Amino acid sequence: MTDIDPRLLSAIQQGLPLSPRPYAELGAQLGLSEGEVIAQLTNLKQSGLIKRLGVIVKHRQLGYLANAMVVWDIPDDLVQQIGQQISQLDFVNLCYRRPRQGSDWPYNLFCMIHGKSKDTVLQQLALLELACHTSAFPRQILFSKRCFKQRGAIYSQPKPEPVHG
Repeated sequence: MTDIDPRLLSAIQQGLPLSPRPYAELGAQLGLSEGEVIAQLTNLKQSGLIKRLGVIVKHRQLGYLANAMVVWDIPDDLVQQIGQQISQLDFVNLCYRRPRQGSDWPYNLFCMIHGKSKDTVLQQLALLELACHTSAFPRQILFSKRCFKQRGAIYSQPKPEPVHG
Protein backbone atom coordinates (compact mmCIF):
# COMPACT_ATOMS: atom_id res chain seq x y z
CA MET A 1 0.00 0.00 0.00
CA THR A 2 1.09 3.53 -0.68
CA ASP A 3 0.68 6.40 1.76
CA ILE A 4 -2.40 7.66 -0.17
CA ASP A 5 -4.24 4.30 -0.12
CA PRO A 6 -5.66 4.54 3.44
CA ARG A 7 -6.98 8.05 2.69
CA LEU A 8 -8.47 6.91 -0.62
CA LEU A 9 -10.12 3.86 0.96
CA SER A 10 -11.53 6.03 3.72
CA ALA A 11 -12.92 8.47 1.14
CA ILE A 12 -14.69 5.80 -0.96
CA GLN A 13 -16.20 3.78 1.88
CA GLN A 14 -19.11 6.22 2.20
CA GLY A 15 -19.76 6.00 -1.54
CA LEU A 16 -18.67 7.97 -4.55
CA PRO A 17 -19.91 11.53 -4.97
CA LEU A 18 -23.04 11.81 -7.12
CA SER A 19 -21.56 13.95 -9.83
CA PRO A 20 -20.63 13.67 -13.50
CA ARG A 21 -16.96 13.21 -12.51
CA PRO A 22 -16.82 11.50 -9.11
CA TYR A 23 -13.13 10.58 -9.40
CA ALA A 24 -12.21 14.21 -10.08
CA GLU A 25 -14.17 15.23 -6.98
CA LEU A 26 -12.40 12.59 -4.88
CA GLY A 27 -9.10 13.77 -6.28
CA ALA A 28 -9.85 17.37 -5.28
CA GLN A 29 -10.53 16.20 -1.71
CA LEU A 30 -7.29 14.22 -1.60
CA GLY A 31 -4.98 16.50 -3.56
CA LEU A 32 -4.83 14.13 -6.55
CA SER A 33 -5.82 14.38 -10.18
CA GLU A 34 -8.77 12.42 -11.55
CA GLY A 35 -6.32 10.16 -13.41
CA GLU A 36 -4.32 9.50 -10.25
CA VAL A 37 -7.47 8.44 -8.37
CA ILE A 38 -8.49 6.07 -11.17
CA ALA A 39 -4.95 4.66 -11.41
CA GLN A 40 -4.71 4.14 -7.66
CA LEU A 41 -8.11 2.39 -7.49
CA THR A 42 -7.05 0.21 -10.42
CA ASN A 43 -3.83 -0.71 -8.57
CA LEU A 44 -5.81 -1.55 -5.41
CA LYS A 45 -8.09 -3.82 -7.41
CA GLN A 46 -5.27 -5.50 -9.35
CA SER A 47 -3.34 -6.12 -6.12
CA GLY A 48 -6.41 -7.75 -4.54
CA LEU A 49 -6.74 -5.20 -1.75
CA ILE A 50 -10.23 -4.38 -3.04
CA LYS A 51 -12.37 -6.75 -5.09
CA ARG A 52 -14.57 -4.31 -6.93
CA LEU A 53 -16.42 -1.01 -6.93
CA GLY A 54 -20.15 -1.37 -7.37
CA VAL A 55 -23.47 0.38 -7.15
CA ILE A 56 -25.93 -0.21 -4.35
CA VAL A 57 -29.44 0.22 -5.70
CA LYS A 58 -32.15 1.00 -3.17
CA HIS A 59 -34.71 -1.16 -4.90
CA ARG A 60 -37.62 -0.36 -2.58
CA GLN A 61 -37.35 3.33 -3.42
CA LEU A 62 -37.66 2.32 -7.10
CA GLY A 63 -40.91 0.42 -6.43
CA TYR A 64 -39.47 -3.10 -6.17
CA LEU A 65 -41.21 -4.12 -2.97
CA ALA A 66 -40.78 -7.91 -3.09
CA ASN A 67 -37.51 -9.75 -3.14
CA ALA A 68 -36.65 -13.37 -2.67
CA MET A 69 -33.47 -15.31 -2.16
CA VAL A 70 -33.96 -18.62 -3.96
CA VAL A 71 -31.66 -21.45 -2.92
CA TRP A 72 -31.16 -24.80 -4.63
CA ASP A 73 -29.38 -28.07 -3.94
CA ILE A 74 -27.73 -28.59 -7.33
CA PRO A 75 -25.42 -31.54 -8.06
CA ASP A 76 -21.82 -30.35 -7.89
CA ASP A 77 -21.12 -31.31 -11.51
CA LEU A 78 -23.98 -29.05 -12.72
CA VAL A 79 -23.85 -26.09 -10.35
CA GLN A 80 -21.38 -24.01 -12.43
CA GLN A 81 -23.35 -24.46 -15.64
CA ILE A 82 -26.75 -23.79 -14.07
CA GLY A 83 -25.41 -20.82 -12.08
CA GLN A 84 -24.11 -19.25 -15.29
CA GLN A 85 -27.50 -19.75 -16.97
CA ILE A 86 -29.36 -18.21 -14.04
CA SER A 87 -27.02 -15.22 -13.87
CA GLN A 88 -27.82 -14.37 -17.52
CA LEU A 89 -31.50 -13.69 -16.75
CA ASP A 90 -32.21 -9.96 -16.59
CA PHE A 91 -34.42 -10.24 -13.49
CA VAL A 92 -31.74 -12.02 -11.44
CA ASN A 93 -29.75 -9.50 -9.40
CA LEU A 94 -27.06 -11.85 -8.18
CA CYS A 95 -26.25 -15.52 -8.33
CA TYR A 96 -23.52 -17.32 -6.44
CA ARG A 97 -22.35 -20.68 -5.11
CA ARG A 98 -21.84 -21.42 -1.41
CA PRO A 99 -20.80 -24.57 0.42
CA ARG A 100 -23.59 -26.74 1.80
CA GLN A 101 -24.01 -26.68 5.58
CA GLY A 102 -24.89 -30.28 6.36
CA SER A 103 -28.36 -31.83 6.17
CA ASP A 104 -30.02 -28.79 7.78
CA TRP A 105 -28.92 -26.53 4.92
CA PRO A 106 -28.12 -28.61 1.80
CA TYR A 107 -28.27 -25.65 -0.61
CA ASN A 108 -25.29 -24.63 -2.71
CA LEU A 109 -26.68 -22.21 -5.32
CA PHE A 110 -28.27 -18.88 -4.36
CA CYS A 111 -29.90 -16.13 -6.42
CA MET A 112 -31.78 -12.92 -5.64
CA ILE A 113 -34.87 -11.85 -7.56
CA HIS A 114 -36.52 -8.44 -7.06
CA GLY A 115 -40.02 -7.62 -8.25
CA LYS A 116 -42.74 -5.05 -7.77
CA SER A 117 -44.90 -7.73 -6.10
CA LYS A 118 -44.60 -11.24 -4.68
CA ASP A 119 -46.61 -12.56 -7.66
CA THR A 120 -44.14 -10.96 -10.08
CA VAL A 121 -41.20 -12.64 -8.31
CA LEU A 122 -42.98 -16.02 -8.42
CA GLN A 123 -43.71 -15.57 -12.15
CA GLN A 124 -40.06 -14.73 -12.77
CA LEU A 125 -39.00 -17.79 -10.78
CA ALA A 126 -41.29 -19.95 -12.95
CA LEU A 127 -39.58 -18.53 -16.06
CA LEU A 128 -36.17 -19.24 -14.50
CA GLU A 129 -37.12 -22.84 -13.77
CA LEU A 130 -38.22 -23.39 -17.37
CA ALA A 131 -35.19 -21.67 -18.89
CA CYS A 132 -32.59 -23.24 -16.59
CA HIS A 133 -34.20 -26.63 -15.90
CA THR A 134 -34.01 -26.30 -12.10
CA SER A 135 -37.45 -27.68 -11.18
CA ALA A 136 -36.03 -31.18 -10.53
CA PHE A 137 -33.78 -29.91 -7.73
CA PRO A 138 -34.78 -29.19 -4.13
CA ARG A 139 -35.17 -25.46 -3.44
CA GLN A 140 -36.44 -22.92 -0.95
CA ILE A 141 -37.84 -19.44 -1.63
CA LEU A 142 -36.98 -16.98 1.12
CA PHE A 143 -38.92 -13.71 0.81
CA SER A 144 -37.52 -10.77 2.75
CA LYS A 145 -39.70 -9.53 5.57
CA ARG A 146 -37.76 -6.34 6.22
CA CYS A 147 -35.17 -4.18 4.53
CA PHE A 148 -31.76 -3.76 6.11
CA LYS A 149 -29.50 -0.79 5.61
CA GLN A 150 -27.65 -1.18 2.34
CA ARG A 151 -24.07 0.01 2.18
CA GLY A 152 -20.65 -0.84 0.89
CA ALA A 153 -17.66 -2.15 2.76
CA ILE A 154 -16.13 -0.28 5.68
CA TYR A 155 -12.34 -0.36 5.50
CA SER A 156 -11.53 1.62 8.62
CA GLN A 157 -13.28 3.23 11.52
CA PRO A 158 -12.74 6.89 12.33
CA LYS A 159 -10.46 7.41 15.31
CA PRO A 160 -12.28 8.69 18.40
CA GLU A 161 -11.72 12.29 19.38
CA PRO A 162 -9.50 12.67 22.44
CA VAL A 163 -11.34 13.63 25.61
CA HIS A 164 -9.85 16.48 27.60
CA GLY A 165 -10.95 16.90 31.14
